[in-house]
Amino acid sequence: MQAGIELIIFDWDGTLIDSEANIVACLRSMINDLGLPERQHAELSNIIGLGLLEALSALFPGQSDKDYQRMIDRYRYHFFSSESSQPFPGAGLVLSELVNRGYFLAVATGKGRRGLEKGLDNSGFRGFFHATRCADETRSKPHPQMLEEILAELGMDSQQALMVGDTEYDLQMAGHARMAALGVSYGVHETERLYQCQPIAIINEISELLSWLDGVEIAAKGAE
Repeated sequence: MQAGIELIIFDWDGTLIDSEANIVACLRSMINDLGLPERQHAELSNIIGLGLLEALSALFPGQSDKDYQRMIDRYRYHFFSSESSQPFPGAGLVLSELVNRGYFLAVATGKGRRGLEKGLDNSGFRGFFHATRCADETRSKPHPQMLEEILAELGMDSQQALMVGDTEYDLQMAGHARMAALGVSYGVHETERLYQCQPIAIINEISELLSWLDGVEIAAKGAE
């Protein structure tokens, strides 16, 4: 273990999985199906990471519960009809090495459970994770409930964990849980937005996580 970190909690979309294009395409198809007002790419990608209801509420505020359910149903129709998004290069090797080093791994995602299960099977990553939480079974990011439930399930406290994510929602969630957060610059939110959330660092590729952890270990040993 490095410097007290025993658990690494990953966001899914935009952190481990290169899914922005697919999610935006499914949102556009849903909008077209229902005759909703057009939204720009930046508006659609910005809500990736939130729970689906929270995301749709941000895109189309003030709708009825029935209208939101229609949006959810159409989005899910297109998502589950689409080809699965692929992991970022090197993500599987990083997860495998982290497990070999003895870390506990978890996922905290804005996806629904059915969507995450599809992703876990398609990526082959299911066996790496000791716990997972989805937005349709707890509170959406940036509320810290996902992280709190993962910590409780694994019998750890926030000082033993690190959150890794590509959006301000991930980093804000970690802050609310009093957990350290590491940003990744290759996802949907700009680096400037991530820095405003005060992560302990930002990496540019998922493969950099291993060397970053090595650096944390070296720094911790030097401080002894």
